[in-house]
Amino acid sequence: MLGTAVRDDALTATAEGFELRIGLPWIRSMPLSSIAGLAVEVDGVPLVQGELEVMLGSRRVSPEALQEERGWWFVQDRLVLAAGRRLSNGTHAVAVDFQLMVPYLQARPGSPLVLPFHLAARLELDGKPVPSVSRDVA
Repeated sequence: MLGTAVRDDALTATAEGFELRIGLPWIRSMPLSSIAGLAVEVDGVPLVQGELEVMLGSRRVSPEALQEERGWWFVQDRLVLAAGRRLSNGTHAVAVDFQLMVPYLQARPGSPLVLPFHLAARLELDGKPVPSVSRDVA
């Protein structure tokens, strides 16, 4: 699961900066509201608050706003993370950290299981657009 969460074509340039597409590193689709603490680092430099947004179809939301979303992150989808930071063409070290709350599993009575994820890869930025199947909530 972790091996396919960040594919070789995950990093693309945009007019505003870049987009990073990540797959769900879990065996089942999960509510977007189960994602917390989303953080991205490129070449050892973390994106600051306000520099990162999540694309949900045509909408952009802050990572913190995901906990209020009613939509789902489907296993076959890539979650699109948009950043307002320009990157040079070439290879970049990318890391994504987040917690995933699994509502149907308990860590202890009355408390859902929360799993920390760290995804890291060296990705080539070439500016070619990559299709996404990220869905918007109707």
